[in-house]
Amino acid sequence: MKKALLEFCWNYVNERSERLKKQSGELQESLGSETKSSAGDKHETGRAMVQLEQEKLGQQLQEIDTTRGILRKINIDGSSEKIRLGSLVQTSMAHYFLAISAGAFTQNNTVVYCISTNAPIAKLLLGKEKGKRFTFNGKQHEILEVD
Repeated sequence: MKKALLEFCWNYVNERSERLKKQSGELQESLGSETKSSAGDKHETGRAMVQLEQEKLGQQLQEIDTTRGILRKINIDGSSEKIRLGSLVQTSMAHYFLAISAGAFTQNNTVVYCISTNAPIAKLLLGKEKGKRFTFNGKQHEILEVD
C-alpha cells in the first residue's frame, strides 16, 4: 500500500504543478494583451496585478520543488519501528501516511490521510512506536501499527 500512497502523492504534486504552469501561461497571455492596451493608469494597474499574480505563482512553483524534494527522500522499502517520514501509521483514530499534505487516499475501503510531517498530528506521532498513546484534540489515541 505504501507504494500506491507514494504514487498518489507524486500524482498530486504533478497535477498541481501542471495547473500552476497552465495558469502561468495564461498570465503571460494577459500580460501580452495588457502591453497592447494604452489606457494610461488603467493599463499600469492591470499590468501590476498580472505581475503580482505571476510572483505568487512563482512562489507556489518553488513550493512544488520543495515538496518534490521531500518525496524523493521517502524510502518505502525500509521498515522502522519508530514513526518517521514515509511511515504508514494506523492509530485508534485513523490511518496516516507521513509524507506531504495531499489529502485522503482510499484503497480497499481503507482511508489513509497523506499528511506533512509539519501537521499537528504528525508532530505528535514522529518518533513514537506501536503501542504508544498520545493525546490529540483532548482525546486519547493509541498507535496500533507502524509500517
